[in-house]
Parts: sequence; structure tokens; C-alpha cells
Amino acid sequence: MAKVAFIGLGVMGFPMAGHLKQKGGHDLTVYNRTSAKAEEWVTKFGGAHAQTPAEAARDADFVFTCVGNDDDLRSVTLGETGALAGMKPGAVLVDNTTASAEVARELHEAAKEKGVEFIDAPVSGGQAGAENGVLTVMCGGDQAVFDRVKAVIDAYARMVGLMGPVGAGQLTKMINQICIAGLVQGLAEGIHFGKKAGLDIEKVVEVISKGAAGSWQMENRHKTMNEGKYEFGFAVDWMRKDLGIVLAEARRNGAKLPVTALVDQFYGDVQSMGGKRWDTSSLLARLEK
Repeated sequence: MAKVAFIGLGVMGFPMAGHLKQKGGHDLTVYNRTSAKAEEWVTKFGGAHAQTPAEAARDADFVFTCVGNDDDLRSVTLGETGALAGMKPGAVLVDNTTASAEVARELHEAAKEKGVEFIDAPVSGGQAGAENGVLTVMCGGDQAVFDRVKAVIDAYARMVGLMGPVGAGQLTKMINQICIAGLVQGLAEGIHFGKKAGLDIEKVVEVISKGAAGSWQMENRHKTMNEGKYEFGFAVDWMRKDLGIVLAEARRNGAKLPVTALVDQFYGDVQSMGGKRWDTSSLLARLEK
């Protein structure tokens, strides 16, 4: 059992912290910007909640963050009330936020000044993956630090991998989002085409999902897409945030991402249709409007 702090109790962080408490058996203190959410978490799982990130992180062996974006991450880690201000030397800061590789490297440097270790560890698997404790976690950092933290992360993960130095976890998550964007657009076009052709989409997917076209997106999203329901996962607003990070990194490293850039524009169209909080499979709605 370790002393653990978890900062950020959104749709992902709330159940992830729960698994660290219940499955991992760790001594947990949580912090959330809206204190009512932290109180709700303590009522459900036990443990304690703190008034600032620094207070939550005090004396912790591992401090986890899972917030919205780069600026949110800086606000809960840096400054007088940030997590690093309360962390003891030798502790490990693990960031589960999907953020830029740039901010990961920035936090690594800030952590080093405090004698604290750092791992960037974005996750994939969505709300269902978080609730069921089967997320995929892509880590960037030193091997020795990863070896220390992996057993703790295992409480909410199905797969945990070290991808390279600090920043490599975020870069791997960017690849994950690139692949998802292309897959969902392809699936949306396929379903749209099948409908226009008068085919039974359920029968079509039953067959093609067992072949080379099969994917997680097809297996888990085709039915709700076919029914025009888009309330089952990662929101369009968040996907656009992630794709913005991807495209900014591509401008830095020279990668050519024409399909990703196009799908990002398509998600912009979905936002304009009022679908900011629809899930990412709502690309089909754009084709059917």
C-alpha cells in the first residue's frame, strides 16, 4: 500500500481514483476544483479530500493528475498551491491528462528542481474503460521510475507501456487519436454509403467486422451510429482539443497529416450543428444532415 494523491475527478479521474483506492488498496487523498465532487468521491470510496493540490500531495509517494488541458495541468501542479509545492523529494508525479509533449517536458524540469520524479501517462479507453479499470496507459519517462509506478497504475489499467523518455507517452497518445479520427470517419462513410445503398447495416457489420475492416470502433459504435445516437463516449469538444495538440506537434516535427486535418474540420462542422458534447462517432450526423 502506498500513500497516493489524485488530482482531478472528472469522468475519467473519478473512477480511476476509485480503483486506486478499492482495487489497489492505497491510502488516497483527492483534490478537485469543485469540492462537492471531492466530497462525493470520499462518500463513495473513503479516503480524504484536500483543499489544494499541494495539501493533497503532501507526504504522498505518488501523485496523479487527470485534468483538461495544458493550462489546467499547470494550474494544479505549479505555484504555491500546486502539487509540486507539497511533494516530498523522491515522490513520483504521474500525469494522466491528454496534453502536449511540450508541457510534459516542462513539468519534468519543474519536478527535477524539487527532487521529484515525473511520468507522462495519458490514457485511452474512454469513460467505460476508466469505470471498468481497463484503460491503456502510454508512459514517457525513465525505466526505473516506470518500474516503481507500474504496479500502482495497474489498478485502473489493462495495458501499461513505457514508450520512451518524458513526452513519449503524449506523442503515443497523439498517434492513438490520429488513428481513431481516420477510423471513425471511415466507419461513418461506410454506414452512410450502406444506408444510401439500401443495405441492412447490422448484417453488413456482422460480416465485415470479422475481416480486415474490423475495428474497436466498428464493434462498439456501429449500432448507436446506425440509430443516430451519440451519447456513448468521448465528446467532440475533447477530440478537437486532442487533434489541435496533434496538429500543433505535426507542425513542429514536419509530419504530414492531411486526413487528420480534414477530420478535425469535420468535427468543427459537428460542433456547429450543436454536437459539442456528442461522442466522436457523430461524424455520421454530419453526413446525414
